[in-house]
Amino acid sequence: MKHISVEYLLQDTLPIRLEKTSVADTLQEVKIIGVGDMMLGTNFPNSSYLPPNDGRDILAGVKGILQTGDITFGNLEGVLLTGDGPVKKCSDPSVCYAFKTPDHYIDYLLDAGFNLLSVANNHVNDFGAVGVSNTLKVLNEAGIPHAGVKSVPYTTFEKGGVKFGFAAFAPNTGTVSINDYVNAKKIISHLDSISDIVIVSFHGGAEGSAMRHITRKTENFLGENRGNPYEFARIVIDAGADVVLGHGPHVTRAIDSYKNRLIVYSMGNFATYGRFNLSGVSGISPIIELDLTRKGEFVRGKIHSTQQLGKGVPVLDENLRVLKEIQQLTSQDIPESNLQINADGTFFLKGKD
Repeated sequence: MKHISVEYLLQDTLPIRLEKTSVADTLQEVKIIGVGDMMLGTNFPNSSYLPPNDGRDILAGVKGILQTGDITFGNLEGVLLTGDGPVKKCSDPSVCYAFKTPDHYIDYLLDAGFNLLSVANNHVNDFGAVGVSNTLKVLNEAGIPHAGVKSVPYTTFEKGGVKFGFAAFAPNTGTVSINDYVNAKKIISHLDSISDIVIVSFHGGAEGSAMRHITRKTENFLGENRGNPYEFARIVIDAGADVVLGHGPHVTRAIDSYKNRLIVYSMGNFATYGRFNLSGVSGISPIIELDLTRKGEFVRGKIHSTQQLGKGVPVLDENLRVLKEIQQLTSQDIPESNLQINADGTFFLKGKD
């Protein structure tokens, strides 16, 4: 094992969920399901921003796919907080939103199959330290591994005889910085030394419908350095990451491969109720299905197309709009890509079908 600082070794004492397995339960391949931004409803500024039936049905149209994953991942936008907390101050309320989802909505995520979440994004501090601490408490009590704030830069857990490492990054205050490559490499190198498969999530890239393309440059939004997703993904794979799952631009972006590892640059708005712009490309998103070897090598994948109805209820999209979007963007932005993306949503490395 590589030399690791005491500071990083201590992080492995964070609460995690370990599942005992038998030989029969041992995974031969690992199926990872990934989605983008999730905010199932907010009780701020009032409960009128919560979905009908208290949100119980919001994931009903997609959970049949979500539940197939050995690991099912999403980005938790905002905090889990039923009670009050100090709301963030905004200089321009017209471009400022605060998201506070009731604690018990964690049950809806569990029921849909989610067992891995990122908390690294620009809304994790919407309700200050109260919101952050309550969110971590609810996730720990639910047994859902998570990472992305400075107090939890990464986590490890086991399933099916496979040891997973997970780290999440963002450009925002209180999160593990997407722009600090030295720290990112240290974290990923450590996880690689103790894990079979290392999953990295990032919240990065400029936002909006005009920001669908990978620039391969540092991206800025509202004066904030939102990182260089193309460069970051390659740096963490070089350090030992096996799959990189991106979100943040609120639109879907291209997919990519590097060293036989998969990169998804943005999975868009997946389940974002009541407070998000869902028009046009902002209202469609993929469920990304990835099959990996026990060593993290990409085997095959599938893009399941979804759209959000009404104020933000995800359902499958029979018109496959986001699949066509990813095909086009990957062709335009990563013309050297060795991924073949088929009309049925399946994709694989060319020459390895």
